[in-house]
Amino acid sequence: MLAVMWKGRALAVPKEAPEIGLQPRLIENSNCDIPAAHWRNSTVKRISLLCAFLLLAVAMLAQIQNATLGESGAKTPEICTEELRRALAEKSSTVFDVRPSLEFAISHIPGSVNAAQKPGTSKALYVSDAAEIGRFVSGKKSAPIILYCNGPFCGKSKRVSEDLLAAGFTNVRRYQLGIPVWRALGGLTQIEPDGVRYVFQNDHTAFWLDTRNLQDFKKGSLSGAKHVGIEVTQGGKDNPAMQQAKNDGTLPVNDHNTRIIVFGDDPQSVQAISDAIAKEAFHNVAFFAGTYAELSNATK
Repeated sequence: MLAVMWKGRALAVPKEAPEIGLQPRLIENSNCDIPAAHWRNSTVKRISLLCAFLLLAVAMLAQIQNATLGESGAKTPEICTEELRRALAEKSSTVFDVRPSLEFAISHIPGSVNAAQKPGTSKALYVSDAAEIGRFVSGKKSAPIILYCNGPFCGKSKRVSEDLLAAGFTNVRRYQLGIPVWRALGGLTQIEPDGVRYVFQNDHTAFWLDTRNLQDFKKGSLSGAKHVGIEVTQGGKDNPAMQQAKNDGTLPVNDHNTRIIVFGDDPQSVQAISDAIAKEAFHNVAFFAGTYAELSNATK
């Protein structure tokens, strides 16, 4: 038997193919006659193994989404990626990006907010202002607060969490895996106008993808931008339109860490296309939630 763990339970998949109660007969083709029982057993074995591997893959993905660093001695608890997704969807907590404002503007988890720097602190040991975070939650000490920063080796979330505890806040948690792991697990990020300006002026390797209709794109777009249509969202991973975008250079297949900015006039399409691209193992995808005109103005 093959055993696969799923939600704490062992699922058994038969190593040998089971009998399925059909009478043996011959399967005829132009080259040979294959006994049906032999064909049946061989096919069911393959299906059983495939099911086992699929269950294992799903179980592993679920485990990753529910993982934390498992730190010992931390003053505030961690949450996993799935918990963060749920908190954002349900709006059950205020999620703070506790990185500097420009980093937030360049790329942040959608639905998060940014607090200013604590007065008197340095760039090297950056700390967000706990007093401003308090103002965001109207001074409610029991308000659920989630903090994130630049991942496992970043100390920003821990530093401000200690300030919040000292100020009397009682419901502070950290997504210590941070924005790098969020991206690695297919999470989207959002870029703001100040971030658009910075990237456009300083990152000449970035890919800018215009999702507007082809006619509007041809009338004029951001310098160097490429057109991508809603077709890349249709048909699942590696669909024909997505393959075409990879093969013709629309997507940066030579470096999947290249910054990709997706924009347009329809926020729903922009996010759908961004999500589809992120699911193709491109690890640095951000969408602009405003209009093309707003994005264009931000580059000037």
